[in-house]
Amino acid sequence: METKEYLKSKKRVVVKIGSSSLTHEATGGLNYTKLEKLVRELCNIHNQGLDVCLVSSGAIAVGRKAMGLKERPKSISTKQACAAVGQARLMMTYQKMFSEYNHTAGQVLMTKGTMLNNVSRKNAQNTFEELFRLGVIPIVNENDTVSTYEMQFGDNDTLSAIVASLVGADLLVLLSDIDGLFTDDPHQNPEAELIKVVDTLDDEVLSMAKGTTGSDVGTGGMATKLTAAKIATLSGSDMIIANGEDVGILHEIFEGEFTGTLFKQHKNEDFYIADFIEESMG
Repeated sequence: METKEYLKSKKRVVVKIGSSSLTHEATGGLNYTKLEKLVRELCNIHNQGLDVCLVSSGAIAVGRKAMGLKERPKSISTKQACAAVGQARLMMTYQKMFSEYNHTAGQVLMTKGTMLNNVSRKNAQNTFEELFRLGVIPIVNENDTVSTYEMQFGDNDTLSAIVASLVGADLLVLLSDIDGLFTDDPHQNPEAELIKVVDTLDDEVLSMAKGTTGSDVGTGGMATKLTAAKIATLSGSDMIIANGEDVGILHEIFEGEFTGTLFKQHKNEDFYIADFIEESMG
């Protein structure tokens, strides 16, 4: 893939990682080895002069583990209680790990209302800009303790695209449990082929979405990833779906030697993120 030069010009990147990439499948406990490697990769990208923002799931999964709940909570109130415990633990872990590399992480919790209210959205935008100016790496999650839109945000796939749009990122990377967009579901069809570059997000590509996910920890299938691609590319951000099994893929992306799907941006001046959220998640 001739993407090395293409990705060299990037100045601001949003990286999204899902719950299933951060936790051990058998126990639901945090995978510290992977988390530490992720933090190191992000610090290294930051050291190259890029603004870096992480959209991290995992609060509910971490809270569920901390409170000894064996299964994924079904009721919204239990999920929110898990998030209240888990978000604090998750941030404590991130703060500690980032500080080991002399970087500072800051927490930004967002709801759908943040984006729909003009004043809140502008405030959020100003906060992000100031964090970037101060060299801080923002860590974003949906405010699961007070918001019930998590299912619609789709394991933060959509949220990360909204953040990319809000901060004017030129690259969004979705670390997933799949190598990228395939011609068919690779779990079901061994003949399915990886699509390396999507120049235009047309109806044919959008119809490839399968609303399934292989994990009981995350909530996002390919449908949410293609919604994210739509938001990102219309906002002027390229988007990459890559496998987060080895988070070392992040430096491979910037070296232009990676397995994944690159969606090329097609900025549309008439695209307004607040209108899109209202129409699609109203």
